[in-house]
Amino acid sequence: MKQIVSYILILILLPYMLNQVRRPTRWVGRLFLWIMNMSHSGVTDWGLTHVRVEKNFTILDVGCGGGRTISKLAAIALEGKMYGVDYSKGSVAASRHKNAALIKAGRVEIHQASVSHLPFPDKKFDLVTAVETHYYWPDLAGDMREIRRVLKPGGTLIMIAESYKRGRYGMLRGLAMKPLRAAHLSVDEHRELFTAAGFSDVQMFENYEKGWICGTGRAPSAVSSLDAKATD
Repeated sequence: MKQIVSYILILILLPYMLNQVRRPTRWVGRLFLWIMNMSHSGVTDWGLTHVRVEKNFTILDVGCGGGRTISKLAAIALEGKMYGVDYSKGSVAASRHKNAALIKAGRVEIHQASVSHLPFPDKKFDLVTAVETHYYWPDLAGDMREIRRVLKPGGTLIMIAESYKRGRYGMLRGLAMKPLRAAHLSVDEHRELFTAAGFSDVQMFENYEKGWICGTGRAPSAVSSLDAKATD
């Protein structure tokens, strides 16, 4: 009887727990955000080795979660400014708490917003980061274009993830991601995501042993945009 009750409780709680992964709440979600801050640190450090971060960069972290990536970037771009967005109130609260001193110093701003409608003007950022988040974006193709909109000409988008189709643990992680309604893409599908959104110099990096993937792409430069118009 106890075992049956346990199974029933698991079935009742499972949808709630899965939703906490996608959209952490202010209180229960803080535990998940703390876990994600810890577990995503290694893949974030590895991914950031594939992109240039200058000390005066203006940077946006999309899906900022618990705010650890913002802290890492602020430690590099010491004369720049960091912005974070997340559509979860719980994540925004946790990220603001994590970066309270940087916010007070005017070096960080964190907003509740969707990647589909970023609250920023065109051509604002030198770098946009997306760590373990694009799985859950509502419109991958459109959201990539929205990110390109806010990048400066020649600015870079870097997407970092610890799961991808046909990676070392891709099959198992793909099964785990199905209940989350999460996108699970191959290397080629990631590359096509960048190119279809108009990014150039697209590069894909893999750490097959750990099952990690990283993709980078540049927004068209002013020169290339003029060249494109000239050929139309």
